[in-house]
Amino acid sequence: MNRQGYPSDVTDAQWAIIAPLLPNPNKVPGGPGRPPADLRLIVNGIFYQAKAGCQWRLLPHEFGPWQTVYDYFNRWSRDGVWAEVMEALHRLERERQGRAPEPMTGSIDSQSVKSATQGNAVGFDGGKQTKGRKRHLLVDTLGLMLTVVVMAANVGDRAGLKQLLRGYFDGATRWLRKIWVDGGYDGVPLKAWLARVISPSIDLDVVQRPSSGFHLVKRRWVVERTFSWLFNDRRHSKDYEVLTRNSEAMIQAAMIHLLARRLA
Repeated sequence: MNRQGYPSDVTDAQWAIIAPLLPNPNKVPGGPGRPPADLRLIVNGIFYQAKAGCQWRLLPHEFGPWQTVYDYFNRWSRDGVWAEVMEALHRLERERQGRAPEPMTGSIDSQSVKSATQGNAVGFDGGKQTKGRKRHLLVDTLGLMLTVVVMAANVGDRAGLKQLLRGYFDGATRWLRKIWVDGGYDGVPLKAWLARVISPSIDLDVVQRPSSGFHLVKRRWVVERTFSWLFNDRRHSKDYEVLTRNSEAMIQAAMIHLLARRLA
């Protein structure tokens, strides 16, 4: 590429991993007759926007028209491309570390963040005193994200867990058998729902946080670390997206960038 690069740009090795997983570059937004965009430039623009935390309209001109970059991001969000690419890279990274492609254990937690838009699904989390949205994450024991759901901040953790697991198990063969959670997910009704709707072979293991002082909570600290990884991208300091599916896609893109760096 004939331009000065940014730290957020993918390297040749990283692009060689990501490119085969993206849709056909000839199927571009805008209808027939429009020349295909440079997908590497598009992806670099999206990663730059996430890392810098700027508005779409403030993307540097080197990435092309900001409308084109956003159009790709939005369409791939709508079509589930980000989730598919993330899952493919997740399997490759687990294999690289000598693990089975499909995890058998994981951890779930949520994080409330302020919302910077007047988009849909915005609420007030009384416990965290935060008006905005809540991110629900399911990660494996390496802290690598399996799936994400973004909801209004006033939606309870148990409702978030249900939607998270419905999406993860929907139409797919999964080997997940144990999930570590905190006390907010405790209760017989939730475990009964899990056995009835998802699978009776999944154990929901509640790991209680110590009553005082700072401690790394056994088994659950990995998901806390995953949330900290997200904050390496300034875009995730708040929820800036109008649509919750785009909030989820931006988080998936951040994990894709992380996985590509590790795999390369």
